[in-house]
Amino acid sequence: MQHTPQMRLTTQRQIILEELGKVTSHPTANEVYDMVRKRLPRIGLGTVYRNLELMSETGLILKLEVGGTQKRFDATVDPHYHIRCLHCGKVDDIDIPVQMDINKTAAEISHYQVLGHHIEFAGICSDCSSQGVETIN
Repeated sequence: MQHTPQMRLTTQRQIILEELGKVTSHPTANEVYDMVRKRLPRIGLGTVYRNLELMSETGLILKLEVGGTQKRFDATVDPHYHIRCLHCGKVDDIDIPVQMDINKTAAEISHYQVLGHHIEFAGICSDCSSQGVETIN
């Protein structure tokens, strides 16, 4: 396990963490900003961006850089997988066991020291499906 530096949990960071923990939508920085501004009307967008980056670097939250879309943030830091809608970009957690043995296999094949992996599933969410969005083949 990597050592993560200690970070002081300021009022701003605490509120960002609380707001992020209230949702499962994996919001973008702009969406987090909109949520936090309801409690801290004078906070700046740059402050939210900097704090999200710092909190992800220290392991307090996850930063998801999925499918070339905007960065999204997740308060759940335990290993888990995500699924992304190819139509609307929505990202959800997918509740399947994390395959830790894949790290060992990848290390044996590549001769790398494998520290982790990222798997993102892609599909069409139920909202888009109900609106008649066709699957992409």
